[in-house]
Amino acid sequence: MKYREHFDRQVTREDVWIPTRDGRTHLHARIWRPTDAETNPVPALLEYLPYRKTDWTAPRDAQRHPWYAGHGYASVRVDIRGHGDSEGTPGDEYDAQELADGVDVVNWLAEQPWCTGKVGMFGISWGGFNSLQIAALAPEPLKAIVTVCSTDDRYDNDVHYTGGAVLGIDMLAWAGTMLAFAARPPDPTSVGKDRWLPMWRERLEALDPFLHTWLAHQQRDDYWRHGSVCEDYTAINAAVLAVGGWNDPYRDTVLRLVEHLPDDRVRGIVGPWSHQYPDRGLPPGPAIGFLQETLRWWDQHLKGEDTGIMREPKLRAWLNDPVPPATSYDVMPGRWVGDDNWPSPSVSWDERPLGGTGMGAAAPVLVRSPQHTGLDAGRFFPFGNASDLPPDQREEDGRSVCFDSAPLDARVEILGRPRVRIRLDSATPRAHVVARVCDVAPDGSSTLVTRGVLNLLSRHGRDRAVEWTPGTYETVEFELNGIGYAFPPGHRIRVAVSDTYWPWVWPHGERGQLTVLPAESALLLPVRDPASDEHEDEHEYEGRGPIRFEEPEQALPLPVTYERPAEATPERLVTYDVAKGEWTLEVDPNYGGSRVYPDGLRYEESARETYRIRADDPLSAVAVSEWTIRLRRGDDWDAEIMTRTELRATATEFIMDSRMETRADGETVVKRAWHRTTPRTSA
Repeated sequence: MKYREHFDRQVTREDVWIPTRDGRTHLHARIWRPTDAETNPVPALLEYLPYRKTDWTAPRDAQRHPWYAGHGYASVRVDIRGHGDSEGTPGDEYDAQELADGVDVVNWLAEQPWCTGKVGMFGISWGGFNSLQIAALAPEPLKAIVTVCSTDDRYDNDVHYTGGAVLGIDMLAWAGTMLAFAARPPDPTSVGKDRWLPMWRERLEALDPFLHTWLAHQQRDDYWRHGSVCEDYTAINAAVLAVGGWNDPYRDTVLRLVEHLPDDRVRGIVGPWSHQYPDRGLPPGPAIGFLQETLRWWDQHLKGEDTGIMREPKLRAWLNDPVPPATSYDVMPGRWVGDDNWPSPSVSWDERPLGGTGMGAAAPVLVRSPQHTGLDAGRFFPFGNASDLPPDQREEDGRSVCFDSAPLDARVEILGRPRVRIRLDSATPRAHVVARVCDVAPDGSSTLVTRGVLNLLSRHGRDRAVEWTPGTYETVEFELNGIGYAFPPGHRIRVAVSDTYWPWVWPHGERGQLTVLPAESALLLPVRDPASDEHEDEHEYEGRGPIRFEEPEQALPLPVTYERPAEATPERLVTYDVAKGEWTLEVDPNYGGSRVYPDGLRYEESARETYRIRADDPLSAVAVSEWTIRLRRGDDWDAEIMTRTELRATATEFIMDSRMETRADGETVVKRAWHRTTPRTSA
């Protein structure tokens, strides 16, 4: 990592209040810009988040906002209404109010005397989401965005549902996390010593756990269509640079955006990364000079300079070389490949029948997995931690029905979204089918390559629930997550099929069983022709060489001290109570932990997620999220937040229990509890 202290433009920083259209609510913003921007205006870049610029994202903000300012931009970090130091009360994620406020901020920035009138937006995860969604609202000054680890489909490619199934792991965990995050107070140094407590009390009284809303919409309805830009890609006028990682759950969005947006307004990059900016150097690498690459994007679309970025391939993707299974890789071996069109003419479909030669018997097979199948799935949101990625899949494979190819006689490279087509019957009206593709080495070790889920209720569309008629066969087909991967000679390609995947997928209320006809089922692989790389040296591509990125470069890091807990607990712990037949998974999400900031702020954070299930009982599933957060600055300020969120279910309804307690200087501010139930309409 190279750190820049000096830039061509001297940088100043200021905190300001930005008005919104209601005339009452102001959003708190931090602006880094060249000191001479009043006389030499610059474009503005906006990052718009609920995650608190004064503490939680402050370390990463310091890496990039001053860097952009030093290169001739006003780089702006804004807290969303009701979060951080902004006024108002928190709403649902990406609600109409949030997006309207974002449009107001874009227009306000364009009107400032230090701005040229052109604005860009960028962000990772939430900030990447609302960058896309605000771009779809098309405010005139917004000319370009950089969206990282984001989604175009809030229903089928987010933390709530996958393949029409409830995401048991992040539906609960993220709702619990956001209850704790939304309960954090404004900082007295920003809003005033007399204002912070009334502001905090107002937002606490307005809180309602997201979980209630998310589980009330179990099918793809207007609630999920709102903010899903896949509903109308043509609404986006801004230029879009979409960035993702093969170890991030949102990587398929990059593939869809480069497919559906015009060639002159979109470029995509998918690396080996987790849910992180790709310049941070967190596993798996290699990291890239992300800021320099985005600067090329901004200079092209906000300053009108020809940086050559629009002559880059439409999709640049990292093709992973085969690796033995591990829960973390410092660097993922592989290479960059480029495609000027997506879908690519270099990729063709290779159909491999599951009952074909070397893939297993043609006779019907029964799939009836124990309920704890999925404990080795790894983290839904890998963050670069030591236990994030899936371990050796042999135990998971043993709980599934596996179809193995013969040993490969040549290297097979895939790029895109594999599919499975399965002819099956379900013994129950409601069931899931889960497919994993693994790379099986000669020693038997099994590396997870990709996977996918289908709730059979949603097989005819995510907007409806159609129960299965037991005793009848149907063919279902569904996509797996996108991947770039090379299977080496001598290895086998395994398709592992299960009907459970806890805690990623919340089980239906009845123990089921699938009957699969292998001879009428198949794996469809998007096989990439390695010869397509040869065009890089041909004259028709204007001498384009191999794909390369600069080394990472950032502004000077914020001098933050990180503190480890006195008694560290495992990030990921699996235990088995033999007498009960109960499996428990305990997870420390490890978003950043406790730290001390240069202004004396001490931010303490601890969290634990717990998932329990018995191997033979889907109704035994329980998920719990617990958070404790404390913010204090000397003897002047001391605020605490404690939350607990629990989800369980009967055969007919979900049961949600949440509680929150907040304190200031040891005295209770607001204490609340919620109990809700909702029918299991399709989950």
